[in-house]
Amino acid sequence: MFRPLPMLRIDLSLIKDDAPKAALLLANFGNFAPEFTEIIPENLPELPGEEFRRAYIEDKSRLDKILSHFEIVPPDTISAPMQPVTLDQLRELGTWLKQIWEQCSDDEERMRQLREDRRHSAQLLHALDQFMDVNIDLTRLQKKSELLDVRVGTLPFANIQRFEEALKLAGYVSIRFFTSTELIHMIIAGAMGQAADVERVLQAAGWRSTDIPVEFHGHPAEVRGELTARMARLEEQYAQQEIDRRTRAAQADFHAQLISAAHTLARAAPYAELATLMRGRGELVSVSGWIPDMKLPRLQELLEQNLPGHFMLHSRPPRDDERLQVPSLLRHHRWLRPFTSLVLNYGVPRYGEIDPTILFAVSFVLMFGMMFGDLGHGIVIALAGMLLRKRLGHYFSLVLAVGFTSAVFGLLYGSVFGYEHLITALWMPPLSDPMLMLGIALGWGVTFILLSTLLTIYNRIVDGRLREALLDSHGVAGLLLYLGLLTGAWRISASGHAGIISPLLVCLSLAAIFFHAWQHNGGVRFVERLLIVVVEGFEAVMAYISNTLSFLRLAAFSLNHVALAIAIFTVGEMMHTAGYWLTVVFGNIFILVLEGAIVAIQALRLEYYEGFSRFFGGDGRPFRPLMLGSGNQLALQD
Repeated sequence: MFRPLPMLRIDLSLIKDDAPKAALLLANFGNFAPEFTEIIPENLPELPGEEFRRAYIEDKSRLDKILSHFEIVPPDTISAPMQPVTLDQLRELGTWLKQIWEQCSDDEERMRQLREDRRHSAQLLHALDQFMDVNIDLTRLQKKSELLDVRVGTLPFANIQRFEEALKLAGYVSIRFFTSTELIHMIIAGAMGQAADVERVLQAAGWRSTDIPVEFHGHPAEVRGELTARMARLEEQYAQQEIDRRTRAAQADFHAQLISAAHTLARAAPYAELATLMRGRGELVSVSGWIPDMKLPRLQELLEQNLPGHFMLHSRPPRDDERLQVPSLLRHHRWLRPFTSLVLNYGVPRYGEIDPTILFAVSFVLMFGMMFGDLGHGIVIALAGMLLRKRLGHYFSLVLAVGFTSAVFGLLYGSVFGYEHLITALWMPPLSDPMLMLGIALGWGVTFILLSTLLTIYNRIVDGRLREALLDSHGVAGLLLYLGLLTGAWRISASGHAGIISPLLVCLSLAAIFFHAWQHNGGVRFVERLLIVVVEGFEAVMAYISNTLSFLRLAAFSLNHVALAIAIFTVGEMMHTAGYWLTVVFGNIFILVLEGAIVAIQALRLEYYEGFSRFFGGDGRPFRPLMLGSGNQLALQD
């Protein structure tokens, strides 16, 4: 419950011909995380599944593209899950998939070309719009003449008057056929002998030539008719291609063949995945990995049933020197899944160290409730969680939990949607004694940091880092330093002096921390070494103080929650009845959405930075078992 499940390292040796079946068995087993073998590669130099893996990758790539082409969803379940796939079957499947994919590629190319033709025709129709008022054969505008200079282009609206005057002087005529916001589309024509002079006029006026597409033959209305007919033909051809594709996908035999191919490749996937880890020599192969120790009897039973007398299975617990390589498998009730996800967002617990999921779940919901205590708001949150259960997924239980604790603290505070006179407080409203609230928040913070430091000490002892567990600022020395600071501060506030024991405890703890930092930085020059030691000691003191004060936000947000409600009621009382209730309703919605999100973020921040950063390394290795059909996912057991 408080640690990842105990693991065993297993080594499975078997006959080469049984390797595909063994891989399928391990995938159906669902609790085997493959690992590189400890056997020296020279003793098992062969990779018997390499050719199988290459064939699988090629077939899987083609099948994925074919299923995408026909818009067929791969099956969720796998037929005959214990029927192994041979290399010959993969090759035969690959030949068929290659033929199908070649046909699909041809279809894709035809459809791509039709889409390109449709796009081009649409662009031509759009370009033709500007010529619709021109009563002329557009073919003539495309031809070059030795006697007549004809040009089509655009001109800025501001330059049109002087441009037309200059054209008349050169003996040219102009026709305006389309006007936009800033540009005028024109046709100009004149004697070819004046072309050089007109060229200078065009450049000065900002003329830009317009190319007439070669597809424009005849008058604009005729061209539009041709292009419209062409678009209709392309649409019809594209629709027919779609019908042909969907018809073939709907054919029972063809659809069944593709689904069967998906089943085959799903059964081939485990052996293909193990191909780089399964080594052998001659007719012998071996594969290694990790399993939960409670699952060993079940694995032995499966091997005896499916490979009777054809295997050797060796198991052993992890060695101390390979602790960092052992994967961590977390086991929690499904209601704790959202909290597990938040823990894994920070990192994966190392094998053997404390799994903080339960502690995180309890402390998170309590801190949220303390900062957001209101019976009405808590009930709304819980109801929203139940109504949105499908959309929230496994986070439903987290929303329900924070809603429940918010409602419980609302009963303690006597608050219902900000009103503090509707029910009698089981304890007290936060604003009635702010100093007590601050004291409780500090007490919670002290308890939280002490527990985090104890967990740090435990984890370091488990990891074999005994010196750090004793002398580091987050070890026993740091714990004694914190206790010395706490008792000293308490004695000063109570009697005006710190006494002898507290300062002595602080000095001895700092001496141990200084000694550890000095030894840890042995390769540094004396002055730098001394500076590092002093800074680390100062940082240790300030970190404990600042981290403790950080928990004052628990009281601050509980007081802020009440203050926001008072502000809303104050504004509402300035209005008439309808305005008052509108202000109260929308004000409570504002508190629920904005402050609720901020409180959740603050609670998560305290967990991550004041808790996890102390004792939780988060650099563990996730347990990723070999699975059938769904790929390798991080295993979380209910």
